[in-house]
Amino acid sequence: MASRYLITADKVVEGAVVPEKIKLKMARNANLLEEKTKAVSEAKTSLEEQRASLKKRTQEYEKEYSDYQKKLIDLRREAKLGGNFFVEPEAKLLFVVRIVGIIKLSPKPRKVLQLLRLKQLHNGVFLKVNKPILQMLKLVQPYVTYGYPSLKTVRALVYKRGHGKVTKQRIPLTDNQIIADKLGEKGLHGMEDLIHEIYTVGPSFKQAANFLWPFKLSAPRGGFKCKRHGYCEMKGGDWGNREEEINELIARMN
Repeated sequence: MASRYLITADKVVEGAVVPEKIKLKMARNANLLEEKTKAVSEAKTSLEEQRASLKKRTQEYEKEYSDYQKKLIDLRREAKLGGNFFVEPEAKLLFVVRIVGIIKLSPKPRKVLQLLRLKQLHNGVFLKVNKPILQMLKLVQPYVTYGYPSLKTVRALVYKRGHGKVTKQRIPLTDNQIIADKLGEKGLHGMEDLIHEIYTVGPSFKQAANFLWPFKLSAPRGGFKCKRHGYCEMKGGDWGNREEEINELIARMN
């Protein structure tokens, strides 16, 4: 029972005759008040336990991130001391931003952008790195720019511009309960759970990425260089794969 529902407490003057219907109503209200008090107490206890477990998991995530970075540093140093090359681990996460509007757009790229949920200019989505996604990105390469976001970028995007899809509506993520209601069965009960699942491309990545509404970014501060040319071309441009350089662009658009 929701705590916001008001249950009236009827008072009877001593010695007054109380009609039968009023007695029944008073008995019903007393039962309802008891149920409400019990439900509110249980909900409060559950919320406190959930917050404590979320705080504990957040600390574990931070340790996991720092341990992984330390491991990479150790491997790079080891390779350098041995006179070898260290091959960086392959990225598992992509962030794709649409940089072109709808004018003079042929049907096939239009459909692919629609499937990627990039329906508007400066929309952005998280995608898993796999063969089908890379093939789709090849078809729309002149219309998008993408790369491998860092943990800082993922966190900034979700906290600042994160909106969830709740009953087909765009709802800002102002409360952990919104995430728990939609993704609780997948073990995601708060913002840090959601960020961890996205950044590590966990087993519930598909549900987590689909829950997040496509990010509506601003035009980049300082503008684009040249949308007609690719980022990797000698002339320099904007569309295509930026790899880690996507973080700088997102920082200007966020």
